[in-house]
Amino acid sequence: MMSKTSLGALCGLLLVGCSNPQPTPVAQPGEAPPVTPVMVETIPAPSASAAPAASATPKPALEEAAKPPEPAPVLTFKGAFATPESVFYDAAGDRYLVSNINGGPGEVDGNGYISELSPDGTIKTPKLIAGGEKGVKLDAPKGLIVVGKELWVTDITVVRKFDLKTLAAKGDITLPEATFANDIALAPDGKVYVADSSVKPGPKGFEPQGGDQVLVIDKTGKAKVLAKSKDLSGPNGLFVGPKGLLVNALNSNEVYGLGSKGERVDVIKVPGGMLDGMLVVGDKLFVSSWGASAIYRGKLDGTGFEPIVQNVKGPADFGWDSKRSRIVLPRFLDSVVEVYEVK
Repeated sequence: MMSKTSLGALCGLLLVGCSNPQPTPVAQPGEAPPVTPVMVETIPAPSASAAPAASATPKPALEEAAKPPEPAPVLTFKGAFATPESVFYDAAGDRYLVSNINGGPGEVDGNGYISELSPDGTIKTPKLIAGGEKGVKLDAPKGLIVVGKELWVTDITVVRKFDLKTLAAKGDITLPEATFANDIALAPDGKVYVADSSVKPGPKGFEPQGGDQVLVIDKTGKAKVLAKSKDLSGPNGLFVGPKGLLVNALNSNEVYGLGSKGERVDVIKVPGGMLDGMLVVGDKLFVSSWGASAIYRGKLDGTGFEPIVQNVKGPADFGWDSKRSRIVLPRFLDSVVEVYEVK
């Protein structure tokens, strides 16, 4: 962002199914070229005495042939995941790190873990860092970021720190009044931002609790509230771009910045709602939407949004492979991770 029972109930509520496929990473072809319309032979009109035909015009066939194919993943990782929520591309190690909730996204159950994947399609280490092993505490890990020589992971009410080399736990940072710590982002000045969506899984899905906030951790390692209001609509995805900190909303279809008093500014509306992952590349904004089961790309001025990935259930906090221009998408509800090339 449950016991197996509560996760199943949540999936049923969202009218989608969860699965746990077999552990075979499969490389798939990239996006297919546009389809060339075919020539269709003209069909003579039936005589007056003939039975009425369903259709004598080949338009539907032509329209179907001209429809561009949906983008297909170039890689699909399966079998190592249990409710994957976030992917981070560790450029220094040229690897993908994946947080796995492995239960309820708000449950203190001690069984969350981090997986390590290779860009060549290999699952290197299914459980690189695992709750309950080697003194590690992880309940429902979500956002990931590398800060110096440490991996920082949001975990419900805290940010947990791990040594990148030894994988040893390096302590926790408490997040004031947090209930559902979600994404995390590092700014060029060294500050770290954390989104607290303040939701609780219930009969109606992720139900707002009213404590919506964005926090900032300074170089001293202390967290304080940057903005707190129901108007933040369940802050989820974070990204520090050319215009500063951007926030997207789990409970709406909005992306916004934060003003000096914590107010929303420069609001952008994305076609789909229930937003999650977010990325800025140049002047392009990428956002994943659970409501539309898609990833949208548009301009930072809020115009030109179009889906570049479609029909993906639970598109969570995706990573960006800057070396290969790839989006690495964790599919929360299907427990797979897919890789898409961005052109």
